[in-house]
Amino acid sequence: MLRVSKLTDYATVVMTVLAAADGEVLSAQGLAERAHLEAPTVSKLLKQLGHAGLVESFRGVNGGYRLARPPQAITVAEIVTAMEGPIGMTECSVHSGQCGHEAHCGVRVNWRRISQAIEHALDSVTLADMVKPAPPPLRVPIPVRVAVT
Repeated sequence: MLRVSKLTDYATVVMTVLAAADGEVLSAQGLAERAHLEAPTVSKLLKQLGHAGLVESFRGVNGGYRLARPPQAITVAEIVTAMEGPIGMTECSVHSGQCGHEAHCGVRVNWRRISQAIEHALDSVTLADMVKPAPPPLRVPIPVRVAVT
């Protein structure tokens, strides 16, 4: 199964809470409460997201965090990269020279294509998209034949 880590999942939750706050500065504790996550976890996430330039921090009595850019200018790919590093299905699809089989590997090029497709998909979804309610499931009518006797 392909999946992001729990911390990356939580990072997207925290980022959507900040996006929904519409520029309001929120404390780490306030974010934790709104996201229904533990405060130490949220603090850890905010540190990484801040290092990546996705959130801004403010000190003082009214300090806290807010998005560094508008939600429509932050992609899910940026959040994943901030938490997990470069997006790649295999080590060799991100960095060359990591595998002794590279010289005669017939699948490396295809893993790179797959990694790029996944990165493109994550890059096409913004934080603003993540805040929107999910669209209703697509309902496709199924043709039914009824025999009349």
